[in-house]
Amino acid sequence: MYDVIVIGGGPAGGSVALFTSKAGKKTLVIDNNQSVTKRAWLDNHYGVNGISGPDLIAVGREQAEKFGTEWLEDAVVDIQMENGQKTVVTEGGQSLQAQHIVVATGMSVALAEKVGLTVIPGTEPRIKNILQVDNQGKTNIEGIWAAGTVAGVSMHTIITAGDGAKVAINIISEMNGTRYVDHDVLKS
Repeated sequence: MYDVIVIGGGPAGGSVALFTSKAGKKTLVIDNNQSVTKRAWLDNHYGVNGISGPDLIAVGREQAEKFGTEWLEDAVVDIQMENGQKTVVTEGGQSLQAQHIVVATGMSVALAEKVGLTVIPGTEPRIKNILQVDNQGKTNIEGIWAAGTVAGVSMHTIITAGDGAKVAINIISEMNGTRYVDHDVLKS
């Protein structure tokens, strides 16, 4: 059983995984390798002097894996809930349980609609629908969160990554029962 399963390995999902795994939460990212970021060139990502989307995702994955994130290349076809237990079912036939699930599926709400998450009209250009979330990233189903473009934030990678970090901090805080802060400092 995982503490957190993240559906989607783009900047939002990768950022969730980086923070949750660094905080010691058993984290799995399930990525179908369809991120729109894989087709991007980024000259507007703060702190990076130009990078391809595939390279940005690779660096993010490496960071998350450094802290223990597991990464599965597969597609999620269902989320089943029974007696408070959440099970993610993959196209490859795996059934994986988690305490918290984060939907970070970019522009796609198909899975979310299938499992009963509330979908509303999008606010960004070319984004037809998004998930309704509260200011913490919680959806209408307990234990299922959303981050990034699918949660209604601008699809710029710096913003979706930040939204993923916000959702991760909120999940960790809920799990720990106290507000979580992650600040690294330079070593002298």
